[in-house]
Amino acid sequence: MAAVHDGVAEFALLLRRLKERTDRSYAALARRLDMHASTLHRYCTGEAVPQDFAGVERFAVLCGASVEERTELHRRWVVADAARRQPRPPEGRAVPSGDDSGPAVVADLARPAPAAAADFGCPAPAAVPDRRPRPRFRPRHRHRRSPVRSVALALSLVAALLGLTASTAGHLPAPGAHPAPGTHPAPHRARTAAPAPLTWTADDHTPGLTNCGEDYVVAQPPQKVPPPPHPEDIAAWATSQRAVHAGTTGVRITVQGRGSAAVVLEALHVRVTSRTTPAAGRGTLYSLSDGCGAGITPRFFAVNLDAYQPVARSMPGDDGAGTPVPAIGFPYRVSLQDPEVLMVSARTESCTCDWYLDLTWSSQGRTGTVRIDDHGRPFHSTSSTGLPGYRYDRVSYRPGRWVPIPAANTNATAD
Repeated sequence: MAAVHDGVAEFALLLRRLKERTDRSYAALARRLDMHASTLHRYCTGEAVPQDFAGVERFAVLCGASVEERTELHRRWVVADAARRQPRPPEGRAVPSGDDSGPAVVADLARPAPAAAADFGCPAPAAVPDRRPRPRFRPRHRHRRSPVRSVALALSLVAALLGLTASTAGHLPAPGAHPAPGTHPAPHRARTAAPAPLTWTADDHTPGLTNCGEDYVVAQPPQKVPPPPHPEDIAAWATSQRAVHAGTTGVRITVQGRGSAAVVLEALHVRVTSRTTPAAGRGTLYSLSDGCGAGITPRFFAVNLDAYQPVARSMPGDDGAGTPVPAIGFPYRVSLQDPEVLMVSARTESCTCDWYLDLTWSSQGRTGTVRIDDHGRPFHSTSSTGLPGYRYDRVSYRPGRWVPIPAANTNATAD
């Protein structure tokens, strides 16, 4: 857990240094960033980590950070965000230590051993006398083994020795052969594959590639659909409405090594498991767009799900201030202290598709592939072509309401 606290603390330290350059308070900076002052204070003290980098980058620009400082801030945010996503150990489980005199695990004491019943003050059960009649044994004279039985035993021993010699020499027994009497085949030890030297998390419910919000198809009228949620609550909103990604699906993948050894990310492959024609009455399009304000950082991949064999293509971006950033393709290097964030934008205009990603890696002479999906299920996307659309208007209506999107602009909302 020390690495988790170190990553968050280093990120918060750099935020405080940038904030100290200005003569503004947390409240003044928060108003410029459209957030609460308490939220900004929690970021700067390490009590919380932002879920996306767009707000952090606006904060850095507001504080006059240079390009190098913003790059370092992004690296520290990736480390802190990956540390925040690490699962915590379950409570109630005893931690092993080198001192055997410490308290034992409660689960082990919950069921005492049968032989220890007398130690807990319980009287031992009285012995019940055996009243069954005992058979009378008569002395028998030792019989000599017959020659036939001795020959059979000798043949069995010879067969066992021959089988042992064949197995030692590396020869397999003939088909249909049976083990000799009195012998047992050697047990096979199952080999346990070593885990991949990396960990990953995937989030397909994000504010979108440029922080503009994404579109969803919901089989409910506008009166029954709640307003767009905060960015950190998009997944819960989509689950409660049984919403399906419409047009474009953005997936944010964080990859981190398990140790200090470098892991090379070789390639990212797209696997489509199902492609069907979108149903006519599948629902209504709802746009969660609520304004934009972030650039497209590198490690951005575009996927055309309508292609026969979709490919993840590396795309150029910008640094949020209008400066172009060239495309950065594979390979990448990750470790415990240097994670990577990959943004995948998968688009469809003519299908309802189920798909996932294969990430190939190599490290210290080993190679492998990890499957990137939605918690064991494929990602699910559908086309928005021809669907009626709505957006949430907070300007003309207070506190807000869903208003229709012109048909000509329905397809453009997913771009």
